Parts: sequence; C-alpha cells; structure tokens
Amino acid sequence: PNKDLPHSKVVNLSARVGSISDNRLGGWYSYRMSKTALNMFTKTLSVESKRDKVIVISCHPGTTDTDLSKPFQKNIQRDKLFSVESSVSMMLEVIWKLQPNDSGKFFAYDGSEIPY
Repeated sequence: PNKDLPHSKVVNLSARVGSISDNRLGGWYSYRMSKTALNMFTKTLSVESKRDKVIVISCHPGTTDTDLSKPFQKNIQRDKLFSVESSVSMMLEVIWKLQPNDSGKFFAYDGSEIPY
C-alpha cells in the first residue's frame, strides 16, 4: 500500500440496540441480533483492512424521524428525535474526523463511542 494515500472509510449503519453491553430493555430480538452481527462484521473487517489503509466503523444514527421509528416516537424526547438530514449531517462530522486508531469501533451520531 502507498503510505501517502489517505485512508478509505467503510461505515456500517448500525443501531445502539446492537450493543450487547448496552442492552437494558431486552426485546427486539431479530433487530438486535442483526445489528450485533453487523457490529461483529465491522470489527472483523477492521482487523483485516488495516493493512490496506481502510478505516471500518459502525455508526448509530440516533432516533431518526422515519417510518421505522414512528411507532416509538411518543417515548422519545423531542431534542433526541432527528430529521434524516440532521442525522446524516452529524454522522458525516464523525466520519470526517475518523483516524486509523478508530477502526473497528462503534460510534454514535455525536462521536461518542458505544461499547460492543
């Protein structure tokens, strides 16, 4: 690999419910398992991609105002329900700041790291 080239970035759109250690509510079995599997893929791919200068992360977009979240929005604080545009903008800020040592991690829309 050319050491002068910038790192490529792979960002997998995950969800906080994919964090095993952050599971305090239970439920959503299929959705949780699929996001947890995606996070495992992220971690595994990050190990294999370091030599190719590729940063690989999972990113939680926050609760975004989409059809998927509609049934649950009544339980969400207004300042924690994001428009699609706002969610994407915040995730792009996280993505632009990624460094090689961030590869394999799981981040929230605000840049905080989420434990697996």
